Amino acid sequence: MFLTRFETPWGWGYLGWNEKGVTALHLPGTIQMDVLDDKFPKDPFDAVIQLRYYFEKKLTMFSIPLVYQGTGFQQNVWEKLLQIPYGETWSYRRLAETIGCPGSARAVGNALHRNPIPIIIPCHRVIRESGSLGGYAGGLSLKKALLGLEAETTNNLRR
Repeated sequence: MFLTRFETPWGWGYLGWNEKGVTALHLPGTIQMDVLDDKFPKDPFDAVIQLRYYFEKKLTMFSIPLVYQGTGFQQNVWEKLLQIPYGETWSYRRLAETIGCPGSARAVGNALHRNPIPIIIPCHRVIRESGSLGGYAGGLSLKKALLGLEAETTNNLRR
């Protein structure tokens, strides 16, 4: 696996990848690494460029290969996350019902917590039924910022 550092509005993140696609995304503040970009090959799938465009509000859908491992349930949840439209939020309950597992909102939350490629697999788009944010591996302030970025972009696109 290769690792590439990329800049976000909130600090440095790290993108893990192999010859098949993106395997991991470490959010700012979630991993401590002393890595220099020139030690690793550049991402052949343009993932860093797409992330930059996402943060600059120029990209609403990623088009890069993803490689992830998890239980069948986790993979089912992560695949369904990819179908949540940009700028939209779903509740944990709605996501559980959509994958055919009503009553498993807590298990859905656990699968989201284990999401190996956050932002690209948009677990930040899932909130509590009450409208409160719930949890996020990168911290609630980052989740709020990501949702705000998408809301702002969506509002600009509607104009």
